[in-house]
Amino acid sequence: MFAERLERARALMAEQGVDVMLLSVGADLPYFCGYEAMPLERLTMLVVPAEAEATLVVPRLEVPRVTERPDVFELRTWADTADPVGMVADLVGLAPVAAIGDQTWALFLIELGRRLPGVEWRRASEVTAPIRSVKDSDEIERLRTAGAAVDRIAARLQSGEIELVGRTEAEVSAELGRQILAEGHHRVNFAIVAAGANAASPHHEPSDRVISAGEVVLCDYGGTLVGADGVGYCSDITRCVYTGPPPAEFRRLYDVLFEAQAAATAAAVVGVPACDVDRAGRSVIEAAGYGEYFVHRTGHGIGVEAHEEPYIGADNPAPLAVGNAFSIEPGIYVPGQWGARLEDIVVAGETGPDPMNTVDHDLAVLA
Repeated sequence: MFAERLERARALMAEQGVDVMLLSVGADLPYFCGYEAMPLERLTMLVVPAEAEATLVVPRLEVPRVTERPDVFELRTWADTADPVGMVADLVGLAPVAAIGDQTWALFLIELGRRLPGVEWRRASEVTAPIRSVKDSDEIERLRTAGAAVDRIAARLQSGEIELVGRTEAEVSAELGRQILAEGHHRVNFAIVAAGANAASPHHEPSDRVISAGEVVLCDYGGTLVGADGVGYCSDITRCVYTGPPPAEFRRLYDVLFEAQAAATAAAVVGVPACDVDRAGRSVIEAAGYGEYFVHRTGHGIGVEAHEEPYIGADNPAPLAVGNAFSIEPGIYVPGQWGARLEDIVVAGETGPDPMNTVDHDLAVLA
């Protein structure tokens, strides 16, 4: 798998005139070699020449965490007294064009620039994103497994099994995190719990505010489920619960949101530009008079990262390809009053949109 991915990367490097690719911290590294670097001040870097074997440069104390894959990379280690930037510079050699990982620490890029003054630097994502954004059947099944796990948690939220009233947002967030791990995920990426007026903040930080009867509770949560190969795939879902009979105004708002989310999902067909998917849902919200309260794009790609390409927004004219995986999550946020969001992960399949989340989309109302 990893060797095949690197060969695809080399083919794109040749098309783009890139001589060597350097991958450090971030999701590209585990995707292409199965090793996830800790975000340390010690340099880890996978050096991928266009026409030679890849080399993984790793601090010696991190070697026990590396699964050696001789068919994918040669392993080179360095001690604390060594010069790892020099090691990488030697591997780059006279290559005139280098693509470096977007999340590489600036201190390493700056130092490499000093050591390699003649190199033209590019973003590695220009090579890696087109590959990562198209999921194969195994990756789709991993996303489906992760999606089913968070669906089960959502069902418990909707049924009232997870208590809300009388608990703080932070307590419920912690409970969601525990359940994400209990459902087989290896880490929690986020667990937003926003009650009442706090739901009008799309990325609200759960607080010590106590959830009361008669208000909306927005829950947006997800994690990473790691496979036997050491590569993790993410989940991400949003559902809303009302802790009592909702007012007619909120019910109308949610009905509009429900329709918008369904319209955007239906539009997510292979060949349709991402911006048209965004427009399909946004137009429903605008027609209902809530346009100013939908303040973000319709969705983001997902895979080994919670946010990656393709982005489903008005500024992305790229057509959807078979295997693209992304969120469909329109939201309506009325400042100082309330907010709602409805989110599924969807894959653009050969026969149409393929949702990874199937749990009830209706507004859950708890007595």
